[in-house]
Amino acid sequence: MSQKNKMSRKDYKKKTKKKGSPQPKKWFKRIILTFITVFLLVVVAGGALFAYYAASAPELTEDDLVGTFSTDLLDKDGDIFYTLGGENREYAEANEYPDVMTDAMTAIEDQRFYDHMGIDPIGIGRAAIGYVTNQGQIVGGGSTITQQLVKLSVFSTTRADQTLERKAQEAWLALQLERELSKEQIMTLYLNKIHMAGNVYGVATAAEEYYGKPVSELEIHEAALFAGMAKAPNRYSPYANPELAKERRDTVISVMAEEGHITSEEAEQAYDTPIDAGLLELSEADNNALVIDSYVQRVLDEVTEKTELSPATAGLTIHTNIDTDAQRRVFDVLNSDEYVNYVNDEIQAAVSLVEVDTGKVRALGGGRNTEVLRGINRSTQIKATGSTIKPLSTYGPAIEYLEYSTYHQIVDEEYSYPDGTPLRNYDGQYRGQISIREALVDSRNIPTAKIFNEELEMNQVEDFMTHLGIPIDPMSLEGELVPSNAISGQMSPLQMASSYAAFANGGQYTEPYTVSKVVTQDGQEINLTPETNQAMSDYTAYMVTDILKDVASNYSNIVGFGNVPQAGKTGTTNFTDEQLSELGYPSDAVPASWYAGYTSNYSLAVWTGYDNNRDGYLTFDDGTRLLPRHIYREIMQYVSQDVENSDWQMPSSVTEVTVEDGTDPAQLPGPNTPESERVTELFVEGTEPTEQSLNYGEELEAPTGLTAEYDEENDELTVNWDDYSLVNEEEEVTYNLTVGDETTTVTDTSFSMTEPPTGELTITLSVSAYDSTGPDASTTVTVPEPEEEPETEEPQTEPDEADASENDETNTDNDQNNENEDSDQEDDTGNGTPPPSDEDQDEETSGDNENPEEDNPNDQNNTDDTPDDSNGSTNGNDED
Repeated sequence: MSQKNKMSRKDYKKKTKKKGSPQPKKWFKRIILTFITVFLLVVVAGGALFAYYAASAPELTEDDLVGTFSTDLLDKDGDIFYTLGGENREYAEANEYPDVMTDAMTAIEDQRFYDHMGIDPIGIGRAAIGYVTNQGQIVGGGSTITQQLVKLSVFSTTRADQTLERKAQEAWLALQLERELSKEQIMTLYLNKIHMAGNVYGVATAAEEYYGKPVSELEIHEAALFAGMAKAPNRYSPYANPELAKERRDTVISVMAEEGHITSEEAEQAYDTPIDAGLLELSEADNNALVIDSYVQRVLDEVTEKTELSPATAGLTIHTNIDTDAQRRVFDVLNSDEYVNYVNDEIQAAVSLVEVDTGKVRALGGGRNTEVLRGINRSTQIKATGSTIKPLSTYGPAIEYLEYSTYHQIVDEEYSYPDGTPLRNYDGQYRGQISIREALVDSRNIPTAKIFNEELEMNQVEDFMTHLGIPIDPMSLEGELVPSNAISGQMSPLQMASSYAAFANGGQYTEPYTVSKVVTQDGQEINLTPETNQAMSDYTAYMVTDILKDVASNYSNIVGFGNVPQAGKTGTTNFTDEQLSELGYPSDAVPASWYAGYTSNYSLAVWTGYDNNRDGYLTFDDGTRLLPRHIYREIMQYVSQDVENSDWQMPSSVTEVTVEDGTDPAQLPGPNTPESERVTELFVEGTEPTEQSLNYGEELEAPTGLTAEYDEENDELTVNWDDYSLVNEEEEVTYNLTVGDETTTVTDTSFSMTEPPTGELTITLSVSAYDSTGPDASTTVTVPEPEEEPETEEPQTEPDEADASENDETNTDNDQNNENEDSDQEDDTGNGTPPPSDEDQDEETSGDNENPEEDNPNDQNNTDDTPDDSNGSTNGNDED
């Protein structure tokens, strides 16, 4: 090895170290340093953001914490009909709350309550992660009881208000509050402030309302119930949802045992206590409040959604649109058997009444057999719609965007969805070619699905529905429109009533609203009245209404009252075959039924069904499938009695046209179209049919070119005319020719007659086709009388003797013959009258010569009284 290539071990290691990759220890150090740097940057940035948000936090006052201000709700006439909050609140001092109550609350809501300084760092971290992963929305817990007190005092509890800024401000105010108040004071304020379902605020109030006892006497199972209700008071109310309430209560008991607040024996005893043990019946005041509870729930939701105010604590004056009389009638119809026979107590129902011109919600019915305030409000809950969605998802868009007439033809035939799933009609039959009016009135599924999936664009359907306040999600559970949305979807009764109201209001839609304005305690007015928008063309609204009037007319024996014009649509949801088999229900059983209808004043949607499929089903056998129609009539009749109920006026954008039924595309009736085949339908102006149907014949006109000539030499009349052409070349044309009093049917364009009647003849000609006859064309021709030949006398010559002899012989023979003939006549007749003389014979012969026309049988055939054989035969065929 050369000297220059020699290298010491030390130099070799140095060289290898320089060329190789960094050692693992240095890489690890770099990662740690990078992580620390990023963490410090996040902390610094987070701290800066926290400081920025905290600087804008509102001031927390004693009034905010105590919250003594009540909120008044005013009806449509400006009268107070409900007071929320302050007046229904019992305050308890710290020493009145038993340990079991505070232990239950901390166990389930904030186990480190007595250790933290007002915030839970772990919870804040979880909230920050939730903010990043949920597009700016805070999800999950983490708030301490102190933070919850701050939120109840100065912030709203809606999901829209749960932002990172709000969380930062809550934390900042919680830190301040912990420095100013003791844990005992904070817990006492919190227990006095939390909502306990309905119009009950504070645990001390709940103890009196629910159990009729002071809060100091609460037992473990009662304290656990109240602690569990803090998360979702109406959901976990023992009146509204006893099963859920027990489940939540038992969870609290379990955590209390794990935390050592109670023994296992005490826990078991509390578990075994029925959820309704010791519960009081609702008071009369609560029963009165139940009448308006569904409406009040919607009011509170709207105020919290549209403002940052808390109706329970902010001391507001809320101007609502409630019609208290209508609301009372809705409640009575749903919660008694005075108006409708519900068959059993498990059947549920929901009602939404909307004023069509304004969108104001006049009444809501959240359910039947209501027993608790702030219970389930089915009038605003999403339900499967059935066929009530068809005017919204299919027929409305088809008229709006495709300008379909109410006559537009569609074939009802065997059909499957694009994925191959077969679809059937309610009766399992097919009607062939029908109009969209017939398809909607008879609620045919297959024609509806064909229009939706084959003729409409999905963006057209989506635009139409969103303009009516119907979001595609959750209308379609898939989050996008699917083929089955032609005949079904997901909507609430309130959405249904408000969208149908646009049909009644010339296409104008107003978002349904219960609150017109809110006045704060300092006099600030917040207007919550939404704008009215043109959601569809007036022709769409009118034409859909005109079709739905036929539906209401078909069911007038139930929904009809007086002469009030109204329109409506039924809807039915269905069990799958698997569900019917599993539940053991008959084939005609259905889970729910709808009726949505409207007049020129109100739109009313009614849903009936069961909260759980296992609770029962609706059927025609017991009349339960007809319940929505009965409920509709009882309510709509009541609210319509003191208002003018006018009919809808056809706008100028719509024309009414009579067409021949069955033509596709639509055609005007022909002159011979039977009345039974004529239908009057509505068309968008400018799309009316102009072509006339030839199915029953075209308009026949008089033939042209009619001429008549008489040939005196041949005693012949000739008639000619132009060939008549029909649009339908396959149809046969015949001609009806009348000459004088004689009528002949021919197929050629000429006719000849020998020895025609004499005198001035009128000749008429008409065309027959399609089993009808057109107008006459006519002309005249003169046929002169035949001239008489003059009589000529033969010259008298004297016969010669030979001739005379010859004549004598001849006369003798004749006389002999005459004698024989006379003899025979005498024998036959027994008449002895002698034969006439030669003179008599000559006179008779002479008479015949004087009147040749009378005795000549050939001449008799030319008289007007007796037609010749050819004419007689022709007339006989014409009669046949």
